Amino acid sequence: MKNKTLFWFITTSILLLNSIQISAQILSERNRADMRDEILADRFNNLLPDLMDDTNIDMWLVIAREYNEDPVMRTMLPAKWLNARRRTILVFYRNKAKNTIEKLAVARYDVGKNITSAWDKEKQPDQWARLVEIIKERNPEKIGINISKHFGIVDGLVKTDYDELMEALPAELESKIVSAEKLAISWIETRTEKEMQLYNLLVTVTSAIIDEAFSSKVISPGTTTTDDVVWWMRQKVTDLGLETWFHPTIDVQRDNEELKSHIYSFTKGEKEKVIIPGDLVHCDFGITYITLNTDCQRHAYVLKKGETEVPEFLKSAFAKGNRVQDIFTGNFKEGRTGNEVLAMSLAQSREEGMRPSIYTHPLGTYGHSSGTTLGMWDSQDGVPVTGDYPLHYNTVYAIELNTTVAIPEWEKDIRIMLEEAGYFGKKGFRYVNGRQEAIKAINWK
Repeated sequence: MKNKTLFWFITTSILLLNSIQISAQILSERNRADMRDEILADRFNNLLPDLMDDTNIDMWLVIAREYNEDPVMRTMLPAKWLNARRRTILVFYRNKAKNTIEKLAVARYDVGKNITSAWDKEKQPDQWARLVEIIKERNPEKIGINISKHFGIVDGLVKTDYDELMEALPAELESKIVSAEKLAISWIETRTEKEMQLYNLLVTVTSAIIDEAFSSKVISPGTTTTDDVVWWMRQKVTDLGLETWFHPTIDVQRDNEELKSHIYSFTKGEKEKVIIPGDLVHCDFGITYITLNTDCQRHAYVLKKGETEVPEFLKSAFAKGNRVQDIFTGNFKEGRTGNEVLAMSLAQSREEGMRPSIYTHPLGTYGHSSGTTLGMWDSQDGVPVTGDYPLHYNTVYAIELNTTVAIPEWEKDIRIMLEEAGYFGKKGFRYVNGRQEAIKAINWK
């Protein structure tokens, strides 16, 4: 397929999945590879120069060895490279005055079509010496390397490679070394237009799998267990040729069981249960496709005998969860830190009589990605450092939160737990492809 055809396929194939098979949405391995490389070329040529200018780094070194890849390097490898080869050194040099960017590999191979080999081992046997030659030829002002105390994904330069790099550099170049933390975070968190077209499809497929899992096709009350649904989801993802980036969970809330504490639920999890009529069923599920990840939580209700719809008291409780989402995402503003958004949103929600908890994370090339942290389930007073990182445009988040609601009809509290992929851009916040706004009824009779 040609490039335009690939993206035409994405934008036109987002149809109602009750009329076509989910598998029809998924590209073949060859076409996935073409799309991955197309996205990567766009990011290198159109995104990376701006990121380097914004962070005032004119040379960026990304260094890793096979099977011990820097997480940033993993996002830069072409489709046919499943891992680095031997020691791979990538050099990105930005000449702002000439408006050029060089993409070089101090390796024996071109790294796909985007990064050109700049090392002839027969002429210069020492790989580190060749790197020094490349640096001296360009004389950058700052040389960024991937070291970071607080952002794990961008702390990918291992000690051995760091030590050998510093040993190889003469003193005048060693003094130019700086952390590439902000540049690497920007590379990881920033989404392009091409990626957002792909994200629409990915969220659609994720929703369709959940919708099928929460149906009588999969759930037979009194027989099906929560683990049965989990493993059905895992198998469905595998059958579609996709991957899950974390093991899904299915849990239930019901009228005769006390709601466990927020901390207990996150640390201990729920034991396997048989799903029965009257259960409020909840999932946490995400998939990986080409370069991106989803992370989604949804609710369904198993109708009791004689019921034709979800009880009103559960509908009302769910609406409160949506309201917390609205308050939270309404506070997104460029430059505002995660801790600021968290504090504002919790305060406003509590003023409206709700009992919220917010623990939203960046989402994209990694599930728990780098960028602005907006609360953690065990840090509702703010998150040091990563929570102080500001919001930037063209970023995606797993809008993850919950609110506890009193249910007089059950004489107990329940917890409405929600998570959806959301995009923050210059036009404001939007969900990537909608959100759940009503509990699904599972009619099994």
